[in-house]
Amino acid sequence: MRTLKKVTTAGILVFVILSFSLSLDSGHAQAVAEGTVACRNLVIDLGDGLTTDAQLTFPAFGVGLFPGVLLVHGSGPTDMDEYIPPEVAAGGKAVRLFLQIAEYLSERGFAVLRYNKRGVGLNGTLLDRNVYGNKTFQDLVRDAEKAVEVLRQQPGVDGTDLKIIGHSEGTLIAPRIAIKDPSIRNIVLMSAAAHSVYDITYWQAVSRLISFSENVLDTNHDGLLSVQEVLETQRREELPPQAFLQNGTGKYDWNPGLDANKDGYLGIQGELKPLLIQIFNLMTTSDPKSRFYDRWLQSQLALKDTNLALIGNVSASILILQGERDIQTPVEEAFLLEQRLTEIRHPDHTLITYPSLGHSFYPAKGLIQPLGPIQNHVLSDLAAWLKDPARKVRYKTNELESQVKGLERRNRELQLALDSSTNVAYIAIGIAIIAVAGVAFMAFRRRQSLALRANETRQQ
Repeated sequence: MRTLKKVTTAGILVFVILSFSLSLDSGHAQAVAEGTVACRNLVIDLGDGLTTDAQLTFPAFGVGLFPGVLLVHGSGPTDMDEYIPPEVAAGGKAVRLFLQIAEYLSERGFAVLRYNKRGVGLNGTLLDRNVYGNKTFQDLVRDAEKAVEVLRQQPGVDGTDLKIIGHSEGTLIAPRIAIKDPSIRNIVLMSAAAHSVYDITYWQAVSRLISFSENVLDTNHDGLLSVQEVLETQRREELPPQAFLQNGTGKYDWNPGLDANKDGYLGIQGELKPLLIQIFNLMTTSDPKSRFYDRWLQSQLALKDTNLALIGNVSASILILQGERDIQTPVEEAFLLEQRLTEIRHPDHTLITYPSLGHSFYPAKGLIQPLGPIQNHVLSDLAAWLKDPARKVRYKTNELESQVKGLERRNRELQLALDSSTNVAYIAIGIAIIAVAGVAFMAFRRRQSLALRANETRQQ
């Protein structure tokens, strides 16, 4: 059996682990014209003496109440801006996905609240490793619920018209809140998850790389990867240069731990897949003593209901945005959610997919997923859907339907009462008729008796 040292020194580990979790790829915030957006710095009380910083952005000018939007991050140490450092960002320039969304929507009439994840500060700095390291999925749901309440109470925010936008792991949180809170009128799922984190993690760590190896890398379909096949794929910019190969001596060779039998080839099923499964088992270990143990992941794995099972219970309007080249949550996840919503005849749901975009809605190719800004046409689709009068018409319709049902219920009650009253009236009328008939009959008998007596007197 391979040693742990061989597994952890394999260059492929860097590639797999970096792309394993449902971590969010951030976008670069667009420049905002001076004076179009205002902001309010806030502190959210998460309970148990724990607080986190937040910020509300809203239109600098406007009359009346603004619809409220809450942004819920994906996994990883993410701050309110969804900051991605230049070292791993597309083009070597830092990007801020959530700040980009907040400013775009606030320019267009929305009040948007974003907040740092517990234990995390700006730029993804870990302020409290213990708090962050011991978080659970349930903690994150409760944190988002508290953020909803803060948003609802803000001056200038319409507390009866709230929306939640979740990305990656945030797409698991948004439906759970909307099911319990009818004031959530719209939810947006960006890079949505349908299955459990266990299934998605296995797909990320094992299935997707095996499929890519068999269908893209292995050009002669012999089940073996050659160094040349890998290099050709890297030159087509479909595979990260750090995956599979090293070039420490001027000659490309397999990273340590890959070519186990030293035959110069990497067997997809015989060598690569067992290694990936071993990595997956390390990442998902339930042993608290293991240095790979992750309390957050274990809390995710313990969830009983998947998004696919829960989504049908969401009454809010639903928008699903999905990049078709996403290698974190594949497009099939979005298709499954949309099919489920269609099956139950959900009254207001929309799916929009983007053929060339990846997990952060930035152009992607193969296993190359740059962490870049959200493309403008995606933001435009998002804002247009949120502002579409159809979203409001649906709720007005629901309110009217509720009123109509109330009137129908009252009408039935009145009808029952009327029916009861009518029955009583009929009985009373019947009794009266019988009484009148009795009196008439008695009068008739009396007259008949008097007539008989008179007749008898005349005869005498």
